[in-house]
Amino acid sequence: MAAAEYPDFSDVVDVLAPKMLRLINGDRSFLKPEHFQDDPHHYARNAVFVCPEDGISLFTMVWNPGQWTPVHDHGTWGVVGVLKGVLEEKSFIRTDAREIDDEGIVLKRGGVILLGENSVTTFVPNPDHIHKTGVPDTREQAVTLHMYGREMNDYYCYNVATGRRAHVQVSYRDATGV
Repeated sequence: MAAAEYPDFSDVVDVLAPKMLRLINGDRSFLKPEHFQDDPHHYARNAVFVCPEDGISLFTMVWNPGQWTPVHDHGTWGVVGVLKGVLEEKSFIRTDAREIDDEGIVLKRGGVILLGENSVTTFVPNPDHIHKTGVPDTREQAVTLHMYGREMNDYYCYNVATGRRAHVQVSYRDATGV
């Protein structure tokens, strides 16, 4: 699938969602033990494949109980499949009219999605797709597979209380074997 064939992000995720479903429900031998490494301090991001030139990346994320992302966006499309456990997503809706400003941001709580084992979800920037994801203390560890339309080494983090966002760099464990 060449990105040029599907210039609209909605078309990209429409094509990739069933492929992700087959991938997580099929032979997982492409995933190595290093793709399942966790981190006791925060959720772990383990790179399976990263190709910044083609604008695509694939990560496993390991979520121990009580580990959450900050409230953030992606700036691209994404397809997520759950390999193990239940991942919780809490969405936020930006209600101020200044979509590109870094302050004066008004976020309203949106819905909650519970993604069970072998399920798939997608997202496109609308313009931001702001959310936080994680696993509550009361649940078991979750492992998810994330495909993004870019390297995903940075994004905006939102402070709901102050109405500000900051561009942050995020790291990942290079488990690509390249």
